[in-house]
Amino acid sequence: MGVEHLRILGGRMSDNRLADIKLFYEILTQIEHSNGGGRLLSHCTGRMDWPLRGIYFIREPQEVRRETGEGSRIVRIRTHPTRPGSKTKLWGLLSQHRGNAKDGGGNHRGSIFRLRVGAALIEKDGAQHPTWGQDSSATPEIRKTEQPIERNVSDRIGKMTVTWLAVPDKPGPESLRAYIEKNAIALLSNFGNPPLDPPSPGWLGYYCNIDLIGKSGLWPPCNRS
Repeated sequence: MGVEHLRILGGRMSDNRLADIKLFYEILTQIEHSNGGGRLLSHCTGRMDWPLRGIYFIREPQEVRRETGEGSRIVRIRTHPTRPGSKTKLWGLLSQHRGNAKDGGGNHRGSIFRLRVGAALIEKDGAQHPTWGQDSSATPEIRKTEQPIERNVSDRIGKMTVTWLAVPDKPGPESLRAYIEKNAIALLSNFGNPPLDPPSPGWLGYYCNIDLIGKSGLWPPCNRS
């Protein structure tokens, strides 16, 4: 099971969403096993065997499936940019999310995932960090004040596990990666659908200022980094 199975599933989603999600997880479990299991993000490095191009699927601790089977649920699906000419690779995107392995910091301005997780942590803690998410760059002084939050974000994301599907297509409008990503998100998202495998009551995503995250049950379900 692999690329072709997910492509076919994306093109044949039935009116039985529950059955389709169960099938999705069956396929993903096979992919995960063939990869040697999910990898803890805090332990991931660029020296590991990563495909140049592909899609990643992230599971979050304590976020368990309820209606569709056992195990943790997927909370984020993403591929690297599919615009023509893009040179971003799969590990490059994951490393932005994971943050700096040396000091536990990171740069939320280069990762929408880090941005949203950080915003949720700030809201949950009732803290005030007015520079978080402001502008596309920041001075060294501002970055220094933000590092405690960046380290908290790295710690949170680092506890998540990732598996991946290698899809060696070239970036472009007919990208198979984009097709699988779009349909997988549509299948798992609870936004506008009767909830299946809803987030736990205390899920951090509920604290984010993006309503779509809480309603979908997925970290940034939008088509960004």
